[in-house]
Amino acid sequence: MAIKRRLEKKSEEALLDLSEAKLKATSFFEENQKIILGVLIGLVVVVGGWFAYGNLVKEPKEQKAMSQLWKAQMQFEQDSFVMALENPGGGYLGFLQIAKDYSGTKAGNLAKFYAGVSYLNLGNFDEALKFINDFHPAGALGPNMKYGVLGDVYSELNQMDKAIENYHKAAATENDLLTPYYLKKEALLLESQNQVAKALEIYKKIKSKYPNSNEALSIEKYIARAEATTK
Repeated sequence: MAIKRRLEKKSEEALLDLSEAKLKATSFFEENQKIILGVLIGLVVVVGGWFAYGNLVKEPKEQKAMSQLWKAQMQFEQDSFVMALENPGGGYLGFLQIAKDYSGTKAGNLAKFYAGVSYLNLGNFDEALKFINDFHPAGALGPNMKYGVLGDVYSELNQMDKAIENYHKAAATENDLLTPYYLKKEALLLESQNQVAKALEIYKKIKSKYPNSNEALSIEKYIARAEATTK
């Protein structure tokens, strides 16, 4: 009976951790909003000025697109995802219309990312997948963020192999915030798919390479469990 209870407890822990791995992007965006939004806006806005253009004909359209974006961003930050997508108020366009009307602009491209994350949090995973796949990331962290959200979408669709693949890609570039976060998600899904040895390697990597990250705070628990399973 004691062995049975221990097995049941481990099963419950595994289910809880899988749920943790499948948390929607909302919580991560809320906790790290300023940093992430700074990265996103940095893909569009040039420090100290409006935009950098190779083609002056595009400038008015770029400026107009960016001026439309802020209201939808505000609704997004308040978790008002439907309003952010469709009608943020004040006569401003939502992400969907910005992506359509300003296709080819940097702000229009950014609207696709926001739309994808909004749909993810609304539980419309097919639309989320469409918009995130259509988003073209730039900069050092843009690809990490795209692959990370794709991992979230695929995990919600229970396509775990694709989720693991995308979390792996999201963690490929060294970054103290994003890398350990997506490494842990990758490891949790690997563990849920009985690939415990691979998960254990990742847990140990988080401990050694990112000791100051939030993920490292409780990583000993995951290491101990994985080690017990692999013995």
